[in-house]
Amino acid sequence: MERKTLFEQVQFPKLTLKNRFVRSGLWMKAADEQGHITPDLVDTYKALADGGVGLIITEYTYIDANDQPNPRMIGMYDDSFIPEWNEIIAYAHSKNVKIACQIAMGGSQSGFEASKHRRMIAPSAVLNRVTGIMPEEMTETDFQHVIDCHAKAALRVRQAGFDAVQIHAAHGYLLSQFLTPYYNRRTDRYGGTLHNRARLIYEVVAAVRRAVGEDYPVMIKLNFDDFMSEGEGLTFPESLAMFEHLDTLGVDFIESIGTNLSSGNGITQSFPHIARAIEKQSYFKEQVSEIARHITTPLILVGGNRNIEVMDDLLNDKNIPLFSLARTLLAEPDLINKWEANPNYVPKCVACNKCGETTPHSCILNRRKRTKTLLEN
Repeated sequence: MERKTLFEQVQFPKLTLKNRFVRSGLWMKAADEQGHITPDLVDTYKALADGGVGLIITEYTYIDANDQPNPRMIGMYDDSFIPEWNEIIAYAHSKNVKIACQIAMGGSQSGFEASKHRRMIAPSAVLNRVTGIMPEEMTETDFQHVIDCHAKAALRVRQAGFDAVQIHAAHGYLLSQFLTPYYNRRTDRYGGTLHNRARLIYEVVAAVRRAVGEDYPVMIKLNFDDFMSEGEGLTFPESLAMFEHLDTLGVDFIESIGTNLSSGNGITQSFPHIARAIEKQSYFKEQVSEIARHITTPLILVGGNRNIEVMDDLLNDKNIPLFSLARTLLAEPDLINKWEANPNYVPKCVACNKCGETTPHSCILNRRKRTKTLLEN
């Protein structure tokens, strides 16, 4: 059988990509205070489109004006956001690049302006280990509101011209918390067993599908493990059962990651060793390869994808069709072009995880240049 390549065009039932590289969602901290597009964001996404990636996933987008996890996030909570994406999407398409919008709700993992008349909700009234917020337990009205927000935002995403929508159900944000027993202590149909804890995610997926139609790509981002103490977090065997059920619900792509910020001990530290040791790269490859054995939905591997040879082997030997990157593309938006010209090229990113220390989000390797450009403009 002929080996597949990372730079070949790949055709999925609802989406054709010029290569197998995905820019994973990364909060850029560059929208205005209401979540609207700024010139800096336009430049950021145009640079990514120029850089050779096949699919861009936007940073997480808040879909309820009263649920904004962080400042200067992009928004999609009303129709005013629909037309302002025209320039970015048209530019991406002119470069044969597809673009998806990631939609999210934060719940109690929303520390931004927590004191300003905001009602913080969560599966249960349990103190959030990261934000220190004590939320209110969600009611039946809250469940319908969350479902409606996702469905309406997904429709806006399609109306704006995006090529796909991604539901953010990872990293300890609201949907992710339902999977985590530490945060979900409910005794009703949304708590207890794995599929009860995942029920809201299933309902959001179904509502988004109804909103955007059967022909539109729906993606989801999920933890495969919370890496928490026994009995506190989602486990890998449980996640497999959830992925297998999602496989029957018409999800078009699953981006899977093993980290939960809300656990208080998730994988969020720097990884300088990844920049050096090939065997440490693509650090979730074993778990995602195992998931790929159980489902037919295409998987996107995220986390430490820094070496062409490693990704090529995973593509051909482990049935992982897509590979996403974020911080390496923050350092070098044109990394994919560089790899295509020279597969042995070593990314400049040193995996220090210091890129979020400034506003806008920027890499320490090009921060001075970026700051100078922003001041000049």
